[in-house]
Amino acid sequence: MEKGQPIIALQNISKTYTSERGEFNALNNVSLEIYKGEIYGVIGMSGAGKSTLVRCINYLEKPTSGKIIFDGKDLGALSAKELRNTRQSMSMIFQQFNLLMQRTAEQNVCFPLEIAGVKKIEAKQRAKELLELVGLGDKLDAYPSQLSGGQKQRIAIARALATNPKVLLCDEATSALDPSTTQSILALLKEINEKLGITIVIITHEMKVVEQVCSHVAIIADSKIAEVGTVKEVFTHPQSKVGQQLVYPNGMPDESFMGKRCCRIVFDGSSAYDPALSSMILECQVPVNIMYADMKRVEDMAMGQMVIQLPEDDTLAEKVIQNLRAKNLIVEEVYDYVG
Repeated sequence: MEKGQPIIALQNISKTYTSERGEFNALNNVSLEIYKGEIYGVIGMSGAGKSTLVRCINYLEKPTSGKIIFDGKDLGALSAKELRNTRQSMSMIFQQFNLLMQRTAEQNVCFPLEIAGVKKIEAKQRAKELLELVGLGDKLDAYPSQLSGGQKQRIAIARALATNPKVLLCDEATSALDPSTTQSILALLKEINEKLGITIVIITHEMKVVEQVCSHVAIIADSKIAEVGTVKEVFTHPQSKVGQQLVYPNGMPDESFMGKRCCRIVFDGSSAYDPALSSMILECQVPVNIMYADMKRVEDMAMGQMVIQLPEDDTLAEKVIQNLRAKNLIVEEVYDYVG
């Protein structure tokens, strides 16, 4: 299906900071395309450049070189007024919520509407609707100090939606939350994406966040894009070293481990519950050692991965691999996984 024009296009973006210690390249020739309606994850370790990237998307940071095209507009070619108006279509939520502590939940949501010149009665009605949407319709008069971290982030999300944005930028929006609250916030973001059609960009260092809600992902490392693709593609066949570190169980193995062959088996939604391994053991008449196994949901499908230690005999090892592949499983050899 033809996608049309991306709503966000980063074209050869670089960002260099200069200090007394010299120059630091936070981004180096980064190109990305994000399409309307996607939940797009940008994942990387601390210092990889992902937070600089998200601030370049809405031009809070001006790139040293390259172009940011948003909804067909070159942000670098806009006047200051035009840029401010365009930014109303790009809202942002943060790790630390950034709420106004002296304002109630309703007043926090009304704040961007006040700046935009919306009449007070209309702003209050909009705030009420949005707080209902995020599940806090009974907290209009509550102050941030009276609320939990998850509730504060829900208010921040409601506030971000106040101006009817086309894109919601989430910079480590769940990093300060406990696992259970993280799950509920991610579910809320997915619901907002489905109900309102808002494109969501999630900046994170956690692969489980990407796997739970994102449709596409870009992996950033050392200020460059290491890999892009659908979440299923990257989970199934990570191409880059950093992608393998994020996806493979326990990360990549220590280089000092040598000699024994293992393979990684990926079970997609259609095969996740089939007894493929037990069938293989019966058919090949060989034992295997399970080194790792887990199940998760990726793009609303049950998917799993397993690492097994292959027989020492190369002929038997190949027999195991071919048997598993004949069952339409994704099987790839993982070298040096054990010593």
